[in-house]
Amino acid sequence: MFYPTNFHPYPYAANPYAYNYVRNSYWPNTVYNAYHSNNNFRAIELTDYGPNPFVTDINQATLQNNTFRTALWTGTQFQITLMSINPGEDIGLEMHPDVDQFLRLEQGQGIVQMGEDKNNLNFERMVVDDYAIVIPAGTWHNLTNTGNTPLKLYSIYAPPNHPFGTVHPTKADAEAAEEYGY
Repeated sequence: MFYPTNFHPYPYAANPYAYNYVRNSYWPNTVYNAYHSNNNFRAIELTDYGPNPFVTDINQATLQNNTFRTALWTGTQFQITLMSINPGEDIGLEMHPDVDQFLRLEQGQGIVQMGEDKNNLNFERMVVDDYAIVIPAGTWHNLTNTGNTPLKLYSIYAPPNHPFGTVHPTKADAEAAEEYGY
């Protein structure tokens, strides 16, 4: 069966499908169902895959993570960590002098606060699913879960901020590791 690309409102699609495998009949149903079932969730092992080439569904990996922090990929130039913040908890007020940070929320709601001084967090925004937060190096920041479900997010640090393979099951574990200089 053939399904044409979106012809509305013009006779030619601006972004035609380059490889429309799923809609072509030559894909056996078993292959289609293996990758596109209603369940569509295939758990991955949450470990540090860096610095090797790596591909994953970052949304699924983020939602699968139940630890406070788990490094998913650590390279020489940047790092990806997954985080799960329980209701009422926060990341903790912190500042990375030489690290830019990007956060992407996949589940939950919270409030992010930032500022040049830890006693004057004059930038404050409510954030929810699909929001991105950009934290420039040298900026004090905190993210607090204001919802009733865990706040699931991933963070990109450039350059890396945590040792290769970092796993902090709880916030207390993360604080203890920072206290010992990790």
